[in-house]
Amino acid sequence: MTINHIDLPQGKTASDTGAIGMPGRTKITGSGAASRALADKLFSIATRAWFVIAIIGQWVFLAYLLGFYAPSTLTGNFQLWTKNPMLPKGYVAGDTVGNLAFAAHALLAAIIAFGGAVQLIPQLRKAAPTFHRWNGRLFMATVLCLSITGLYMIWIRGTPAPLIADLAITLNAVFILGFGWLSLRTAMRRDIASHRLWALRLYLVSNAQWFTRIGLFAWLIIAQGPVGMGANFDGPVVIFWSFGCYLVPLIVLELYLRTKQNAATSRKLFMAATLAIAAGLTVIGTVGVSMFSWIPAVKAANDHRISIADTLSATLLSGSLDQAIKQYHALKSAAPTRYNFDESELRALGKKLVASRRYDDAIGIFRLNLVAYPQSARAHVRLAEAYLAAGNWAEALVNCRKALALNPKDDVAIPLLQQLNASHPTSKER
Repeated sequence: MTINHIDLPQGKTASDTGAIGMPGRTKITGSGAASRALADKLFSIATRAWFVIAIIGQWVFLAYLLGFYAPSTLTGNFQLWTKNPMLPKGYVAGDTVGNLAFAAHALLAAIIAFGGAVQLIPQLRKAAPTFHRWNGRLFMATVLCLSITGLYMIWIRGTPAPLIADLAITLNAVFILGFGWLSLRTAMRRDIASHRLWALRLYLVSNAQWFTRIGLFAWLIIAQGPVGMGANFDGPVVIFWSFGCYLVPLIVLELYLRTKQNAATSRKLFMAATLAIAAGLTVIGTVGVSMFSWIPAVKAANDHRISIADTLSATLLSGSLDQAIKQYHALKSAAPTRYNFDESELRALGKKLVASRRYDDAIGIFRLNLVAYPQSARAHVRLAEAYLAAGNWAEALVNCRKALALNPKDDVAIPLLQQLNASHPTSKER
C-alpha cells in the first residue's frame, strides 16, 4: 500500500483518466493547460510533503515508545510508567494482567509505527515485494492484537476517561477490524488495487494513537493553552478529537483519492492546500509532543534517581504529613543526588492527593514544594487548585494571583482566576 501510487482499474490507461481530462473531453490548451499543470505540481508536492513529514513523525513516536516502554517492559519494572504524567492509569499496583496488556498495547503501537510506515514506501515495495507481503501480514496481526488489548483496557480494566471517549476508541477498534478484514480479503482475491485502498484506510485508523497526540499538541500550541480541553481532559476539544483522530484522516484520504483520480484545477489546488495545512499541523504537533511529553518522559524513565514523590507517598500512607515533611528535608540534606528533588515530583504527588480527596495532605505537599521553589508560578497554581478543592476560596485566590504575578501568561492560572472570579463576582479586579 502506498499513498503515492494507486493502480488504475483494468482496461484504462493513464491517458483515459489522466491529468488532462476525462474520456471524451477536449484537450485543455493554453492558459488552462498551464493552470492544470501547476495544480498537478502543487498537488504532488503537498502529497509528498505530508508523506515525508508523517513518516518522520511516526518514527519519532517509535523512538519514544521504545525509549520509554521497552526498558520497563523487558525488566518488568512497570512502575517506571508513573514517571509519565500523561498516563493516569498506565501502571496499577497489583494488576499484573492489566500491566502486561498495557505494555503489549504500547509495544504493538511501536510495531505499527515502524511496519506501517515501511509499507507506505513505494520504492521498497517494488524492490522487495516478498518483504512487503510478510511485513503486511505482521502489520495485520499487530493491529488485530492492538484492537483486542485496547478493548480489554477500556471495558475490563477501565480508564479514567469519560464514557464517550471510551466509545470513540471502541469505534476505532471496529474500524480497524473491519478494514483489516477487507484488506485481507481483497489481497486473497488478488484485487491489488482495492487491497491498497483498504490497506491505506487500515493504516490511518490503526495510527489513531499517533494522530491523537500530534493533534492535541498542535491545538495546544496554536490555541496557546488548553482551551476547550477541560480540567480533567474531558473538554469539547478532547471529545471531538477522540473521534476526529481517525475520522478526520479518513475523510482527508477519501478527498485525496477522489481528487487524484480526476478533478478540476480549483479542486486540486484546494486539496493541495489541505495537504499542506495537514503537513504543517503535523510538524507543529510532532515538535510540541516531542518537546513537552515524549522527550521528558524518556529522560524520566532513564533517570535512576529515587523518586522523592514515591518515597513520601509511602510515608503518608503509614505515617503523617509532618513525618513526610521531615523526611523530605532529611533526605535532601543527606542524599541530594540519590533522590529526585525536581519540582515536578511534589507537584505530581500533590495532584494524586487531591484526586484522592486528601486535601490537607495535598496542601501540605504543595506548600513544601513552594519552600523549595518559591519563584515557581506553577507551584502557586497547584497550591491554589488544592485550596479551591478543599473549599478555601480566599487562599486559592491569593495563590492564583501570586502565580500570575510571577508569570502573567500562565495557561493554568488564567482560567483558574476566571473560575474564582465567576464564583465570587465581587472579587473581580477592576
